Amino acid sequence: MYLLELAQDVAECYRIIDEGRMFQKEQGFIQWTDDYPNEQTILDDIDAEKGYILTSDHRIAGYMCIDFSGEPAYAKIEGAWNSEQPYAVVHRMAFRKEYRGCGLNGIAWPLIEKLCISKGVNYIRVDTDFPNKRMQHILEKNGFSRCGIVIFQGIGKLAYDKMLR
Repeated sequence: MYLLELAQDVAECYRIIDEGRMFQKEQGFIQWTDDYPNEQTILDDIDAEKGYILTSDHRIAGYMCIDFSGEPAYAKIEGAWNSEQPYAVVHRMAFRKEYRGCGLNGIAWPLIEKLCISKGVNYIRVDTDFPNKRMQHILEKNGFSRCGIVIFQGIGKLAYDKMLR
C-alpha cells in the first residue's frame, strides 16, 4: 500500500534527492546542481510542512515538495497558465533507485491530487528543465498541459499545469 505523508527524516529525503541528481546525470543533463537542492532545502521543506514522502509498505520510496503557498517565479510566464486560481506547486520529485520503472508516477500523482483536493486546491503547477524529457513525458501522461516558459532560479523552465476538477 502506498501513502503520501509529511516527511520527517531530512537525511533520508536528501539521499533520495541525491539519487535523483545522479539519475539526471546518467540521462545526460543537470537540472539539480551540487548546490540545489541541498540538505537545507529539504530541511526548510520539512519545517514548512511542504516536504512529503511516498511510502510503500512503510518504506520511503520517494520525496517531493508540495507547496500550497504558490511560486513567485510563476507570476511571469511566456505563454499562459490555464487558470489564475490558487494552486499547489510540486517541486523536487525523486524516487529511490530501486523503485524507478515500477510505475510510481502513476501512483504518486493521484495521491498528490487527492491531497490537493482535500485542502480545497483544485489546480497544480509544475516546471521542469528542457532536457528533462522523462519528466515532460510523465507530466503529459498524467494530464498536465504545457503552458509556456517560466524563469526559475535564473533559468528558463517548461511550465505545466493541471485542473483537478
